Amino acid sequence: MSTHLASPEETLAWGASLAQGLREGDVIALCGQLGAGKTHVVKGLLDGLGSNEEVTSPTFSLVHEYQRARLPVFHFDFYRMEREADLLSIGWDEYLDQPGIVVVEWADLFPALLPDHAQWYRLEALPEGGRRVTRIQP
Repeated sequence: MSTHLASPEETLAWGASLAQGLREGDVIALCGQLGAGKTHVVKGLLDGLGSNEEVTSPTFSLVHEYQRARLPVFHFDFYRMEREADLLSIGWDEYLDQPGIVVVEWADLFPALLPDHAQWYRLEALPEGGRRVTRIQP
């Protein structure tokens, strides 16, 4: 099932609604091209978890940790990763064991590293404007 998000505000609201059902140990996998709205979803998710922290894409730092929310959020971006070994070397497995939520942008680059219980979503920028988000199976 797909959801049409007509504006950046609706994308933020969708992320906030996603946050309401999240529990410790959940993993959110976000897929989509540049500009599809992945980071906007994470901003909404953090807002939905009660955090007012500034959310930015971790493209160059690889992971951002947000601790001032109902649950800690570990926000990854696989875009610049070249090999699974690179991700493992920064402690990927340890983050999955933390008592919080792991959110991954560009998760489809290394799907084998995500646990079976991960929730997968594809975001698409639409030619007529807005975005479409679809729950997918890897």
